[in-house]
Amino acid sequence: MTGKRAPTDWHSDDMQRRIRKRYASERRFKALGLAAIILSASFLAFLLVVMVGNGLRGFTQTELPVEIDFPAMTGGASANQFTGPNGAANLQSLGVRDIVNASIEIQYGEEGKELFSGGGWQSVSSQILENPDIVETKTTVYLPAESEIDVAYKGDGSADAEKMVSTLDDKLTTGFNWNFLSNSDATDPMQVGIWGALKGSLITMFITLAIAFPVGVFSALYLEEYAPKNRFTDLIEVSINNLAAVPSIIFGLLGLAVFLNIFGLPRSAALVGGLTLALMTMPVIVISGRNAVKAVPPSIREAALGIGASQMQVVFHHVLPLALPGILTGTIIGMARALGETAPLLMIGMRAFIATPPSGIVEPATVLPVQIFLWSDEVNRGFVEKTSAAIIVLLVFLLTMNALAIYLRNRFETRW
Repeated sequence: MTGKRAPTDWHSDDMQRRIRKRYASERRFKALGLAAIILSASFLAFLLVVMVGNGLRGFTQTELPVEIDFPAMTGGASANQFTGPNGAANLQSLGVRDIVNASIEIQYGEEGKELFSGGGWQSVSSQILENPDIVETKTTVYLPAESEIDVAYKGDGSADAEKMVSTLDDKLTTGFNWNFLSNSDATDPMQVGIWGALKGSLITMFITLAIAFPVGVFSALYLEEYAPKNRFTDLIEVSINNLAAVPSIIFGLLGLAVFLNIFGLPRSAALVGGLTLALMTMPVIVISGRNAVKAVPPSIREAALGIGASQMQVVFHHVLPLALPGILTGTIIGMARALGETAPLLMIGMRAFIATPPSGIVEPATVLPVQIFLWSDEVNRGFVEKTSAAIIVLLVFLLTMNALAIYLRNRFETRW
């Protein structure tokens, strides 16, 4: 018969040494965790500072004043010509571009057109349609300067451009670049805009969510609540788990082979992009949905069945509402991944030059990540700040989408 174990002497030197070692190990672990958080936050802060610092300049543009004597240039055009349904047609026959170019030549000389962005006259046309009375007066308009001058005025241009800026410094001003929010892609960095890509992203994400969310949720409910446990369902589960880890470019190849080559859908359409991203997002929603459904306590099902509810009533009236917050969490992750994807969309041709926003799901379109990728490959320095500005728009879009999803998740969350 063994003897009783002697009580631990917590005050002995050996035990005190062990305790000090244990506390020291815990302090080191806390220090490493804090250091990891600080390092991660530092990288994030550095990224945000660089993006915001470069991107904010993309929301502004350098402008030069041009005095236009409309009565002399138009031969006495009346403001009534540019109101009503025929206003736009009459404006086209007015020759606004020639009027602007002639006014620039009078004020800045024969080489003056090189100081201005090629599409600046379009802003004059917009001003005439908004306020036709200006065609009866002599007025001064501010037109965007040429890209090299714009970059140099903001402090990052070439030596020749900086010399030109020094000669025009008393005339140069900075204004908010409304074109960046309302225009689409263009060859001139002073005329490019993000609206076409933003609208394409909105349409593509809507198609992705409309397909991936219901199919993913119903698949999760069937696999967890109805499907028999056999080798076939085990094969399906393994396949879904593997699909969630497949590189995104594989889904792009799948979309190219199926939606474009077999079904003949139009290349670079938001419909094809949404279908391709839906295939990529669906496994994530199924996995998170199954975990959320599995987390619902069995007592909820048993109580519902005990009071006479059918299996479908149990699933849709009790299990699904309780699992919805977890399902929305997986949806947030999947949609955030889809929003930032570029490779699968490049494979289906969404890298085309799109000068007008898409008007439907089968119209040629591009999305924000692809637009950022295309601008980052441009040689002109003016596209550098536009790329950073587009990244800011993408981040705001992502944060807005996540905030809405988090609100819906909290709205349906039930605590017990």
